[in-house]
Amino acid sequence: MLPSLTRYYLLDVFTDQPFAGNPLAVFLDADGIAGERMQAIANELNLAETAFVGRAQASRHFPVRIFTPHRELPFAGHPSIGVAHLIAAQGLVHAGEVSADSPVILDLAGGPLKVTYEGDLARFKMARAPEVGTSTLGQSSAAELAGLELDDVAADPVQASCGLPFHLVELVNVQALARLALDGEAWQRHVSPSAVEQVYFYVREAKESGEIHARMFSRHAGSFVEDPATGSAAAALAGFLGQQSKSQGNNWRIHQGEAMHRPSQIHARATRDDKDKVTVEIAGQAVLMGEGGLYPRD
Repeated sequence: MLPSLTRYYLLDVFTDQPFAGNPLAVFLDADGIAGERMQAIANELNLAETAFVGRAQASRHFPVRIFTPHRELPFAGHPSIGVAHLIAAQGLVHAGEVSADSPVILDLAGGPLKVTYEGDLARFKMARAPEVGTSTLGQSSAAELAGLELDDVAADPVQASCGLPFHLVELVNVQALARLALDGEAWQRHVSPSAVEQVYFYVREAKESGEIHARMFSRHAGSFVEDPATGSAAAALAGFLGQQSKSQGNNWRIHQGEAMHRPSQIHARATRDDKDKVTVEIAGQAVLMGEGGLYPRD
């Protein structure tokens, strides 16, 4: 007789359509899985991220650990949105009972996330305020990196973070975004020295429209990897744009994954309080795609 399976769920996140957005595996009731085994499972499944959710420690308070195939992350956007949708779909929380005053708490290594629900969106508030600084990329080196002309890059890039740092490179139009072709030697010269090997290219349709198109690239073992939907990069971008804006509230819809034929939509919000502090929120949908199981191994 075969041993019982350790079950997991597959979701597509930041989309309302199957076979789009960013895939995610989630294990519920994961308290008995050791960290080393979590890492091995994430490597076995080989998705961008795999999330492990423990039993609720208090009302609507869930410990969560997130792994790539290679390391644990303190925070990641699409696993957080996927977990929020799954625990609601499985009846572990009731969305109608969740509010800003009584949110779901996802307890991550990088800090707790407060989650609420708005219709078919799950929304979380970033645990950290945005931090914006100088990038090792300039306008010219960003153009070299992307295989574009100098006038395809709108301005000098910045480095921004709401928990995970990214180089943010604004391009002038979606045509430039579509034809960018990364140069490995330029990456080694201009990106690797920063120890922040994640670059988020973006285009604003119009500064007032709130519509943004983006592509996110990282590098692992010498190869470039494009991500179809990156909530942490969207948060960094919203934090930067929110700091630049004079408005107290801004909303953006970020379209990513189009070049990969996995279109996604990330809803980002930045608000400024009376003390000039900017707070970032990320929201999105998710589709439950299936279930699977792993046989336990000693």
